[in-house]
Amino acid sequence: MPAVKSSPRVGVIVAQLGTPDAPTAAALRPYLRQFLSDRRVIDYSPFIWQPVLRGVILRTRPRRSARLYHRIWTDEGSPLLKISQRQTEGLQARLGDAYRVVLGMRYGTPSLNHAMQTLEAEGIDRIVVLPMYPQYSSTTTASIYDGTYMAAAGTRSAFHDDRKRFIPALRFVPPYYTHPGYINALRERVLEAVRQHGQPDRYLFTFHGIPNRYIQTGDPYRAQCEVTAHLLAESLHLQDHQWQVSFQSQFGPEKWLQPYTSDTLEGMVHSGAERLLVFAPGFVADCLETLDELGNEGRDEFVSGGGKAEAYHLAPCLNDQPQWLDTMAQIVQNEALGWVEPVPAAQPAYEYQR
Repeated sequence: MPAVKSSPRVGVIVAQLGTPDAPTAAALRPYLRQFLSDRRVIDYSPFIWQPVLRGVILRTRPRRSARLYHRIWTDEGSPLLKISQRQTEGLQARLGDAYRVVLGMRYGTPSLNHAMQTLEAEGIDRIVVLPMYPQYSSTTTASIYDGTYMAAAGTRSAFHDDRKRFIPALRFVPPYYTHPGYINALRERVLEAVRQHGQPDRYLFTFHGIPNRYIQTGDPYRAQCEVTAHLLAESLHLQDHQWQVSFQSQFGPEKWLQPYTSDTLEGMVHSGAERLLVFAPGFVADCLETLDELGNEGRDEFVSGGGKAEAYHLAPCLNDQPQWLDTMAQIVQNEALGWVEPVPAAQPAYEYQR
């Protein structure tokens, strides 16, 4: 079969974590098996972990997770998928015909394999990968690297070699946790919530947690989260007593990054904050961890600590906010320098100045 003619366009993969296809135990089981089998996520020996995963976790967790997903599912389907699709469409509109933008999920569908195959079928052999994680972690960003490399190179079985003979040129967008456009888009999202709900007593910036052991072995994630939070607080002109950082979504018996968001929410009123605004700067799209864990469980934890439900407010993630889509385009264009001539653009009025 003749080779596909090389395209002058640059491919862009918007690389997101993933989502199950439906809020059912049957759909959650393969999704969780893929997710929790990733050695970047769970680094225990597979000889120890896989029997626990297959014999215990995958027998019980899918049903519980399905109930949680069902609470956030919409008529359009998975919120994360629909938001990611709108982000992809918005990025394509901003980048224009010189680029071809596709969505690829690390777990579930549409997969990174599908994204890579789509670009290769169109003859695109220069690809920018945009991980939708502003802060680097081996559990997220590095896993995207792994998945993209595997999708680009193919696989090798024990019986035959089916590796691809040609691999496209790849560029990975580095962590953008200090990017002025990103910080300003976060700022505007928070200010929108303040205009809607009023001034809070405290701002809580919560990030997804990882095992503390990962930080001790070199993962820069915590430091990058803290830098983002400080830049956001600075852009909002907040005093130190007005805001704090916490980490959510801990899983398993070992210690994760602290303070835990759940504990922080329960103690918020005792610390003098009766009106609370919660925001998750590390999530660029609303998903189970924001809509349910913070939107539902977080409110319950705040109330159990003495707070009033009506005084608890959760700001939406960046989603398809125009300023965030503009920033995504800027980030991709910078990474594609030399492949695509930069397009001069006026300085955005909302750029954050330190």
